[in-house]
Amino acid sequence: MSRAVRSRFNVIGAVAGWIWLAVIILPIYYIFVTSLRPQSDYFTENPLSWPSNPSLAAYGRVLDHGFAGFFLNSVIVTVAAVALTLVVSLMAAYVIVHGRGRFGRGVFRMALLGIAIPIQAAIIPVYYLIVELGLYDSLAALVLPSVAFAIPITLLILTTFLRDVPRSLFESMRLDGAGEWTILLRLVLPMSRPALAAVGVYNALQVWNGFLFPLVLTQSADTRVLPLSLWSFQGQFAIDVPAVLAAVVLSVLPMLAAYVLTRHQLVSGMTAGFGR
Repeated sequence: MSRAVRSRFNVIGAVAGWIWLAVIILPIYYIFVTSLRPQSDYFTENPLSWPSNPSLAAYGRVLDHGFAGFFLNSVIVTVAAVALTLVVSLMAAYVIVHGRGRFGRGVFRMALLGIAIPIQAAIIPVYYLIVELGLYDSLAALVLPSVAFAIPITLLILTTFLRDVPRSLFESMRLDGAGEWTILLRLVLPMSRPALAAVGVYNALQVWNGFLFPLVLTQSADTRVLPLSLWSFQGQFAIDVPAVLAAVVLSVLPMLAAYVLTRHQLVSGMTAGFGR
């Protein structure tokens, strides 16, 4: 292929990349500038122009209507669900890869069946189970189902990753007298950090943005999380568009910060286990 042809393809790719970037950036820019626009100027100014009188009043209105409590509930549910998922899945992946007998393989096959079951198809049995356990309208009602539906994909990724770790490392530690818990904590856990970061961020996004479980399994404002609160804000601020978009901006910031802090390990974890 000649240099001219390659150059033409590069130009086409660059133009397509800039167009795609504009498609992604434009809605984000609109949400941000609108959240800074006073309500009185929303219908009079160009929606894509910078506000003539930028203000944080919309953020103040959101914070005054219980946003901090909803934010705290989301943090508790997300942290608890992700932590339980990673702990259970890592131990299960270690048993599946290095365990003896058919038990581990059977558990793995059963767990993989969970990937084929959508949340929407199981919401009614989950609802009755939560009610029978006496957990309805509690944060635990959001944590436990989130863990159950996150384990299959997490277990698949961690199992694939651990299968590529040389078995000689495990055998050398066993020859040195290390037990299974020592191997798990001192070898498996440090080496699995990229994969744990990848599935941790992925599961955190799913739990943080989850809407169906909070809608069906909670009722009171004390257990309301951010996705459901944004829905209620949309009704509460039916005309106050800047306040609704200010709530959206505040709800996005934690996950954006998590991605920025773990982006290197996230990329490594997404490609871990598939190099061979």
